[in-house]
This record gives sequence, C-alpha cells and structure tokens, in this order.
Amino acid sequence: MKLDFTNFVDSDLDEEFIEHLIREEAPDRALHFSRLWAYYKNDLTPLGAGLPQATSDLDWQASSRPYYQAQEFGLPARITGRSHLGYGGAGVPQPALTRKEVVIENDIGWRIDTAVHFLAGKPIMIESLARRPQDARRIEEALGAVWESSGGVSLVQEIALMGGVYGFVDLVIRVRPDSGDAAEVRPGSESGPPSASNSDPRAALRAGRVVSIEAIEAPRVLPVLDEHNYRHLRYWIQVFHRQANRLAEGGVLARLVGRGGRRTEEVEVVEILGPAWWQRYEDGAIVAEGPNPLGRVPVVHIQNFANPMHYEGTGEVEPLISLQDELNTRLSDRANRVTFQSFKMYLGKGLEGFEDRPIAPGRMWATDNPDAEIEEFGGDAASPSEDAHIDQLRQAMDKTSGVTPLAAGLLRDQLGNLTSATALKVVLMGTLARLERKRVTYGAGLAEANRLVLDALDRFGILKTAPEDRATRLHWPDPIPENVTERLQQAQTKRELGIPAETVLRELGYDPDAT
Repeated sequence: MKLDFTNFVDSDLDEEFIEHLIREEAPDRALHFSRLWAYYKNDLTPLGAGLPQATSDLDWQASSRPYYQAQEFGLPARITGRSHLGYGGAGVPQPALTRKEVVIENDIGWRIDTAVHFLAGKPIMIESLARRPQDARRIEEALGAVWESSGGVSLVQEIALMGGVYGFVDLVIRVRPDSGDAAEVRPGSESGPPSASNSDPRAALRAGRVVSIEAIEAPRVLPVLDEHNYRHLRYWIQVFHRQANRLAEGGVLARLVGRGGRRTEEVEVVEILGPAWWQRYEDGAIVAEGPNPLGRVPVVHIQNFANPMHYEGTGEVEPLISLQDELNTRLSDRANRVTFQSFKMYLGKGLEGFEDRPIAPGRMWATDNPDAEIEEFGGDAASPSEDAHIDQLRQAMDKTSGVTPLAAGLLRDQLGNLTSATALKVVLMGTLARLERKRVTYGAGLAEANRLVLDALDRFGILKTAPEDRATRLHWPDPIPENVTERLQQAQTKRELGIPAETVLRELGYDPDAT
C-alpha cells in the first residue's frame, strides 16, 4: 500500500507509522476483538472444517456431535481433542486423544442480551434544549429523522451490543453522497446544498436523507491518539475487508480444480478521517478523498465502562471468559461421568466368548467352569462437590456481570414475597446500578452525536442552528414495570408543583407534540 498524506498538511502524521498500524497492529486487534464476539455468539462450525485430520481420525469420527462451538476454544484438549496453544487458528487435532462429551452453556450470551434489553429495549426520547420552543421542535424532528433513517431502535441496540461485547463503540457521522439534497457532498466536502429556512417543513425529511449515523465495530478501528492526552483523537482509521459481488480470479489452479477453487473476491478498505482531510483506499489505491469542513474528526467514541488511560473501555465479555471456560469444563466433565455411569456394564469371568454375546432379558449362559461369574458395575452416583462447584461458578458469573437469572426472567423461587416495584428494584440493585452507569456513558455519547449531526446540518444548510441550541437531553425508558396508577399520581403531583407538562409527558414516555 502506498499512502500519501500530503493533503493532510500534518508533519506529525507519518505514512510509515500508519502503514505499521495497518499491517502489524490491526490484525492482532481484530483477532482479540473477534474472540470476544465469538464468546458472545458461540457460533457452530462443522466438525472437521479446516481440520483434514478430523475426517480420517477414528477418535474424531467417534464424536457424539458433528460440530464444534466457539467457546470450545477455552476448554482443555483432554475434552475437545484440539489444542489452541498460541491463541489462534482453528486448533490442531491431538493424536491419541478422544473427543469427549463437550457441553457448552453460553452464560455470556444471555447476560449480554439481557443488559442490552435493559438499556435499549424501548425507544429513547430526545429532548432539545434549544432556547426557543419552535426551534426545539424542529431540532427534535430533524434528529428523529436522522436516527430513524440510520436504523432507529435497532441502531441503538447495535450500539449497546457492540459496546457491551467489545468495551467501546465508535459512531461516524456521514453525509450520504447519493442524496440529491446533499449535492453528492459528504463530510469532508467544500460545498453543500443551498441554505434552507428553519420554517421549511421538509427540513426534517431532508435531514434524514442527507445525514446518517454509522456504528463501527471494534475489530475495524485503529485510533491515533494525542501523545500527551489519550482522550483526544487526532486521527481515526478503520480497516476491513469488503466482499465484492464477483468471484476472485484464482488463476490456472482455480480453473483446474473447478468450482471448489473459486471464492468471493474481497477488497481491503482503509479509511482515514482527520480534522481537516479524509481519505479512502481500496486494495492499496486511493479511491476518494476530500476536505472535512466540520473542523474535527466526525467520530463519537463511547466507552461501555470507563477504562482510565485506555481508548478501549471495559467490556462485559472479557471478565467472564475464564469463569465461562471453567463452567464449561466442569459441565463437560460431568457429562462424561454421567455418560460413563448411566449405563450398566458387566464383567464376565470364566465365560468363553462372553464379549460376543449380547445382554438381553431371558438370556442364559452355560459353562463347565465352577468359578465363572458375571459382575455388574456402573450406574449414576451423586457428586455433591461437583454440583456445589458448578453452583458457585454460576454465582461468581452473577457477581462479575451484575446480571442475575432473575433479570432474565428466571425465578426459581428466588423472588420471595415481593409486593412492590421498590422491592423488585432492591433485588435487581446490581443490574440497575450498572444500567445507570451505562446511561451516563452512552447518554453522553448519543448527546454528542446529536450535537455533531446538528453541526453538520447547519454547515450543509439543511437546518440552521446556533451552537448553544444544539444540546439535547435523553429520556430513557424505565426497565422495571411499575404501577401505572402510582405513576399517574406522581405526574399529577408534579404538575401541581409547576413542572411543565412537556417534561411530565416525556417522563411518562409520551411525545408532547403527538398529544
């Protein structure tokens, strides 16, 4: 790849250093974050895929299931029959090892999903803090159109999911180049559409067609931070492979092997966003570039939980991996024990050809050996220490994640005599405390994204706003079901105290403009 940063006009931006980040550090970062996603998703892969030995090894053929799962990565080779030393690859089959009963209980997946449901299970209402009510309504309509065209609730759930799995998520504010309203201008363009009046009723519709918000997954992201302030993002780079709608040219070998040698072509994409200029490379060649009129990197960085001195935040998958591996190991060991002990086995002494005779009701054996006998052994047996260890592992995952089975709707007689929403909140105190922390970090990020969207709309002439009118407030839905009568009584009391009706309606989850 030949990088040319002349137009960035920044002597501190070194092409050789960026090339090193892309070629050396990006693959390692992608591998690490992809492993976190694999533990959350726990995908299935056909047994033997990418492992030629598995199709011919009798031990592998004796496996009880024709697939392996992503979380088997952390299980010992004595169970899976595969070694992952070195943290990479599909694993190397181990000779003379039989793949045993593998049990995977994905406790990470349902905990992450539950946390996402609590944070973004319902639509979030955006309130503009503009000085004039009429401006606030137009800003809310424009922001609503932008978020809805970018994915709406699904986009917010994607943001919450990526942040929970990877520890952070980056939002890129873009102008769609194929929009007629944008005159094929994107962030990084010198000209924009003609200015529009704020009284134009089509401003919100145009905003939704022109500006979009894109959530970028962590494996793609390469940040270039200020050497003296890790909170300041100097340049933002994303590296990924895009699949093209054509087959790759495989040369003579691919034509000889036929269809099995063909594959979909992939294009390596490198995008570099700076405060004054941006570039996009495909397969090492620059395909687009331009100035950035926003005057800042059009990226909003959201940490799941604060992680001081690091760009990456604290995710919810990584702390659970070791506990998940131990739980799956013990469950697999128990499955092997149960498999071994659940069937009656017989030891025949002094009986010729005993191994060739099936065991069946009414069958008789005759022998002249007076010392001949048949001993029965096997059968399931209790293992209290094993059950206690598994239960303690589940409790440790509850404490580490802050998400208990009760939060996912699994009661198991743990609810007790809860007669009010307050008592339920006490039981879910850990989950709700983490939820409030997330609302702070994600709320600040979404508000900053709103500010950047309004800045872009102002610069492109879609919706003129003053900088002091671009602040917004988010109204999060209550994840705990409450008594409707009590909420209405509280709302009535607030109105009697003089709280504006718009504020009370938003707290109740209603849109004041729709009532």
